[in-house]
Amino acid sequence: MPVRYGEAVWNGSFREGSGTMTVGRGVFEGPYSAGSRFEESAGTNPEELLAAAHAGCFSMAFALGLGRAGYQPESIRTTADVHIEKVGDGFKITRVDLKTRARIPGIDRDAFMQQAKAAKAGCPVSQLFQGAEITLDAQLEG
Repeated sequence: MPVRYGEAVWNGSFREGSGTMTVGRGVFEGPYSAGSRFEESAGTNPEELLAAAHAGCFSMAFALGLGRAGYQPESIRTTADVHIEKVGDGFKITRVDLKTRARIPGIDRDAFMQQAKAAKAGCPVSQLFQGAEITLDAQLEG
């Protein structure tokens, strides 16, 4: 299996410094700072990148499970909200809220929910977040 690559460069102190994060070998590059992480300043932050990774991982795991169960999804759209909170002297990711909307012809609600729950438990990024609560709001459309 391939090894995936990400890079972060930080310049300066925590409060006044800033940096860039790169996904892959330049597929995405974005600025980040304490302001973009803990306030509403421009730029990205590690939690947003984790949210995108979790949404993508879940969607792919969901499609894989559905295919193995004999269903062909038309579309799966997933968002992830990553919650970071002050815990003691530091910070912790305490919860991730997954929200998925999918069009899957021929599936009933019970089979849909079974596959969605299996994808939530089985996706590698969900497994990485063990210790944080992961909620799932799954709705079958069409």
